[in-house]
Amino acid sequence: MTRPDRRVRLDDLGAWLLKGNADQSDLAGRFARDPRVTRWCLQPSYRLELMRAGQPVLFWASGSRRRDTAYGIWGRGELAGTPERDGDAGWWVPLDLVIAGPADRLPREELRADPRLSELEVLRQPQAANPSFVTVAQYAVIRCLSGDPAGSR
Repeated sequence: MTRPDRRVRLDDLGAWLLKGNADQSDLAGRFARDPRVTRWCLQPSYRLELMRAGQPVLFWASGSRRRDTAYGIWGRGELAGTPERDGDAGWWVPLDLVIAGPADRLPREELRADPRLSELEVLRQPQAANPSFVTVAQYAVIRCLSGDPAGSR
């Protein structure tokens, strides 16, 4: 059985998806104090060469331990530049991203329940490294679910 090619192609890139583990750090507290995210860490891969300023980006809060935390898509924005290496600290990307308030986040359960998102990489491979990706069709669904009228186009 051959597996489909899962490499990211720019012609089908809807958005990048960056993850943070809400169980390992107090993301909710951090974003309550300041919902703007101006940079995030990345793992080296061919995907970094595809990242450009202006591309859409989503923020995914992962985790499984806390019952009072709605893991899922917490924010949306765009890349503010290309990935950079910070010496021994590793790779990061500049962002113009805002974390939504708790009532405006898209819970993982809602995304998982939508059959149009069954192939969403973060749901298929939750342990994969940053960055993950969302296809054009998946991004349209996510925008629609978040109430963005442009998502229905």
